[in-house]
Amino acid sequence: MDKTDSLLRFITCGSVDDGKSTLIGRLLYDSKTILSDTLNQIEKTSHKRGLSAVDLSLLTDGLQAEREQGITIDVAYRYFSTPTRKYIIADSPGHEQYTRNMVTAASTAQAAIILIDARKGILTQTKRHTYLSKLLGINQFVVAVNKMDLVNYDQETFNSIVKEYKALFDAISVNKNNQFTINFIPMSALNGDMVVERLDNMNWYPGDTLLEILENADSQSTNSNLAFRYPVQYVCRPRDSENKELHDFRSFMGRLESGRIKVGDKIKSLPSNQESTIKAIYIGDQVINEAISPQSVSILLNDEIDISRGDMLTELTNTPSITKDFNATICWLSEEPLNQGRVYKIMHTSKIAKAKISSIFDKIDVNTLTSIEADKIETNDIANIRIALAQPIMSDNYFDNRKTGSFIIVDDSTNHTVAAGMINNIN
Repeated sequence: MDKTDSLLRFITCGSVDDGKSTLIGRLLYDSKTILSDTLNQIEKTSHKRGLSAVDLSLLTDGLQAEREQGITIDVAYRYFSTPTRKYIIADSPGHEQYTRNMVTAASTAQAAIILIDARKGILTQTKRHTYLSKLLGINQFVVAVNKMDLVNYDQETFNSIVKEYKALFDAISVNKNNQFTINFIPMSALNGDMVVERLDNMNWYPGDTLLEILENADSQSTNSNLAFRYPVQYVCRPRDSENKELHDFRSFMGRLESGRIKVGDKIKSLPSNQESTIKAIYIGDQVINEAISPQSVSILLNDEIDISRGDMLTELTNTPSITKDFNATICWLSEEPLNQGRVYKIMHTSKIAKAKISSIFDKIDVNTLTSIEADKIETNDIANIRIALAQPIMSDNYFDNRKTGSFIIVDDSTNHTVAAGMINNIN
């Protein structure tokens, strides 16, 4: 597959002080994508801290509180490119109380780099982030055993962690039908061993450097190969009394969440189940013959169909489920616990519906990777629940389609996002 000009989104995750921010700083520094003024700024900050070398973690710790404490709090997004491809990096926080931030970053990632401190081995957050990465549909993993310089680049230490992590990964039963690729790599982000350059301290390791692995990772979105899903965001009826061509113009604007469509294709509108054919497709004022996910386009139909925001255009036969009741796995993001007596809002594609949590089945104990009984859900909890809606949504199971199988829960009184969810069973 030609990777030229392709884009790879990846996330770095792991426990506190495993070196995530330093790793990204090293990638940016060694790939020569740091602006000189930025480099000067972090050199000054490093000097104020009494450090003799540049602290590369400061490149991603952008908040003042992060730089003062030497930790990552928010998700930091950084961009860099090589002659081969472009990258978007999400540096997620390692502290348990910021797990919800990691969920946000992982939801759009195509690959995950799991960092492990060679001295400490696998910790609770290693388990939590691995579980969440699998749960959110990531299927490419790079397990980076960092700080090898602090264990004298010992091969046995690396091999022991690899064996333990493989057992952990296999024990996580979520999304078992997916095909995963896992690369294990020893490195020192501080010194640069096996990040961009190999250096000479771990000649016993025959594999690729981290950058070489990323250069060859699969970045092609599978959404374009899935069934056509087009949630309508806006009905376009332009008004211009001087332009007669616009008098009867009526198009449906939105983004192709998956699949592709071309002029002449037959479509179905949900939930009405009315059928029509594609008359024209626009990007802005440009007419195109075919659109592909994730393009945002405007679609004209040959028939006058009653369609509004929240409806969905699909293929005639391969259609999503129309449901008002489904099971889901959620990550609770709010400081306020879930209240089963309250009415929340579900935001799913372009549809908003009132919802109640009708059942709490269980939640996940990340220490044992097992389900435990639960009667309440609090911050950072990962739980399996059942949701009842006042209005139907058009959805797929999450592992069939990440776009139409995901949703967020919003507090109706504050408009705060309180949870992110994945649909895993539709009636």
